[in-house]
Amino acid sequence: MRVVIQRVKRSHVSIDGAVVGQVGRGLNILVGIEKTDTENEIEWMARKCLSLRIFPKEESGGFDASVEDISGELLVVSQFTLYGDCRKGRRPSFDRAAHPDQAEVLYEMFVERLKQSGLRVETGRFGAMMQVEIENDGPVTFVLEKDAIS
Repeated sequence: MRVVIQRVKRSHVSIDGAVVGQVGRGLNILVGIEKTDTENEIEWMARKCLSLRIFPKEESGGFDASVEDISGELLVVSQFTLYGDCRKGRRPSFDRAAHPDQAEVLYEMFVERLKQSGLRVETGRFGAMMQVEIENDGPVTFVLEKDAIS
């Protein structure tokens, strides 16, 4: 499982010009599911996203608080292109990306696990062409990865 997590002031996702999910201060989470992923990776990644200390406490400017600590909001968007391998040729290979049927189940599991935190969680629409607008705060961006074998 691969996630790009961004600290945001605000973020929203649109489909055909209509906003389908939007959040204020918190995290924008782009999610890629690998074909070997299971519930174990989902659980680990959800805990990591919720507890990662990437927000400042008050005016300290450091990385002292998690999204849970600040009662932030989460916008979760599926993005299979995170598993695009561009090392060979000019066209990405998506051999490691999960089949859409498997990916959707695990993506929904991930969203439900995040919702258990009690924080506001918004999403895009799995498999849709979406436009994501992100006001990155910092900018602060991390790539998190959890392999099924690790």
